[in-house]
Amino acid sequence: MGVVGAGRVGPALAASLQLAGHRPVAVSGVSDASVRRAAAMLPDVPLVPPAEVLARAELVLLTVPDDVLPGLVEGLAETGAVRPGQLLVHTSGRYGAAVLDPARRAGALPLALHPAMTFTGTSVDVQRLAGCSFGVTAPEELRLAAEALVIEMGGEPEWIEEADRPLYHAGLALGANHLVTLVAQAMELLRTAGVSAPDRMLGPLLGAALDNALRSGDAALTGPVSRGDAGTVAVHVSELRKHAPGMVAGYLAMARTTADRALAHGLLKPELAEDLLVVLASGHDATDGRGPAEGPGGADGGNDR
Repeated sequence: MGVVGAGRVGPALAASLQLAGHRPVAVSGVSDASVRRAAAMLPDVPLVPPAEVLARAELVLLTVPDDVLPGLVEGLAETGAVRPGQLLVHTSGRYGAAVLDPARRAGALPLALHPAMTFTGTSVDVQRLAGCSFGVTAPEELRLAAEALVIEMGGEPEWIEEADRPLYHAGLALGANHLVTLVAQAMELLRTAGVSAPDRMLGPLLGAALDNALRSGDAALTGPVSRGDAGTVAVHVSELRKHAPGMVAGYLAMARTTADRALAHGLLKPELAEDLLVVLASGHDATDGRGPAEGPGGADGGNDR
């Protein structure tokens, strides 16, 4: 087994496969961080150029950024680095197996195995692979081989059609990457409001919200938007303009989307939606004359977040 690209993903997958009996023989990395990561997670494995990795390994993990992958594959194929019968596995969520076509024409066996997991670049990633879903795309004759590799890493294979890879990846990015942005912004606002430990405050709340959303989908929606508390939302926008103007656009966009979904699922009453949508459309702090705590749901605004 060899690894081309010692970023956060490659060494973790290689270390996991090593536990399953595969033998790492070579790794490539350019940056100082990659070199350190490879040394920590794959000790005593030689650091060599990408072509040399392919020369030494029967199974090669191509764990490079999405935009780098097509050029890397073409270059390796054109220089004769790819050998017939060699398993080439990339971990890009965006691409399926077709991006490996230049190598396939040279006789390689192409697999796309994308772990639906966020990586830290440390040994904790190996543990997190247990039960992790992998987006798997491969030629039908290689499907069993692809799924076997995922299972060896402790993962759960999920078959994704070639044409569906970009949409699949967009779904993961929307859920995971944007979540980090939202949480970071929430902690920033709480610090500004004087909360000394925003992580401790948010942990139980966000954990419960995530669990509810995974179990119930849109039925888990709560808070002022789903209740139609236009006054409260208007005050939120006003406060954001004062203290965090860079967050206003994101708040409004998410609130509009939440309102649409709440309406579609019968959670937001149409008669309450009108004032709310006016606030969201205007993006200012106009209210309908009620105080911010006197929206539908009582003086405490419903108090269900």
